[in-house]
Amino acid sequence: MSIGAAGFALDWATKQWALASLDPASAVPVIPGQLYLRLIRNPGAAFSMGESFTVVLTCLAIAAMVFLLAWMVPRVRHTGWAVATGLLLAGVSGNLFDRLTREPGAFHGHVVDFLQVPWFAIFNVADIWITFAAATVIWLTLITGVNLAGEKVERGGSPAGKTQS
Repeated sequence: MSIGAAGFALDWATKQWALASLDPASAVPVIPGQLYLRLIRNPGAAFSMGESFTVVLTCLAIAAMVFLLAWMVPRVRHTGWAVATGLLLAGVSGNLFDRLTREPGAFHGHVVDFLQVPWFAIFNVADIWITFAAATVIWLTLITGVNLAGEKVERGGSPAGKTQS
């Protein structure tokens, strides 16, 4: 849970900084041609998809938080899965906080995005946490083959050395 809390805090702090420091009308080059700071308020999901479904996206994020906190967190017994779960909690809670507290109002709030790379969506630190969580989950399931409990899982889905009945 400490990864989730620290990740949320970093996301919140960077968004506060972006809102106080960046002008939506102009991009600030950090690495010219590679990374810019460009403030936008995104009502949709990645790549601004679903801009008219902000309430639905908010409800999905709430459902994801409930699933993570009620089902996943109590079952995690492996360090890699704990990291992935913490990163996912940080990312989902960071963007959910925006949807619940930012303008134009609760369940309609726009997510603060400010990191821009060429030919890609403008994103934020919460999105980075979600991406790292996804990469970690892929690594754990496909490469190491370990489940939430830390057991090595065979291709059929059961822990190695155990047969399904």
